[in-house]
Amino acid sequence: MSTYLPPHHVFILMGVSGSGKSVVASDVSHQLSTAFLDGDFLHPRANIMKMADGHPLNDEDRQPWLQALNDAAFAMQRTQPISIIVCSALKKQYRDILRQGNHNLKFIYMKGDFDTIEARLRARKGHFFKPQMLVTQFATLEEPGADEPDVLTIDIDQTVQNVVADTVAAIKDAIAKGQA
Repeated sequence: MSTYLPPHHVFILMGVSGSGKSVVASDVSHQLSTAFLDGDFLHPRANIMKMADGHPLNDEDRQPWLQALNDAAFAMQRTQPISIIVCSALKKQYRDILRQGNHNLKFIYMKGDFDTIEARLRARKGHFFKPQMLVTQFATLEEPGADEPDVLTIDIDQTVQNVVADTVAAIKDAIAKGQA
């Protein structure tokens, strides 16, 4: 049995909470008529409750969540021309788990500084993430380096409309270059 690799693409918008992943992904998905999955929806109940109580997740907590996201990416790339998934993917080992068996996957790193993101979190309402956890998120973040050529970086220190436009352009460029 041969493995068929469809020319479909999955883009994972990654970064710390408050970087705009979900808002940007929703707008980009609408503009490109793509499939969209907010990875937070796949967190087990225990993870959500832990975060709601103000406790950061550890690697053991994240393992089933990352595997569920890997499976979702695999399914999406087989059925959708372009798919977008939101996932913090803060550590390289997390990104490596998501890459396993997903050959048409790229990351889009929503990069911003602590002060910008903290201000956004303080303004956010109705989300289970608490702003004081931002310190933990930045401590956990392993910024993608040159050894991860499948990561595109978007500067979020601009209007949401410009971040969306830059993300759409990055996706279109990656597809046109056949790099996704």
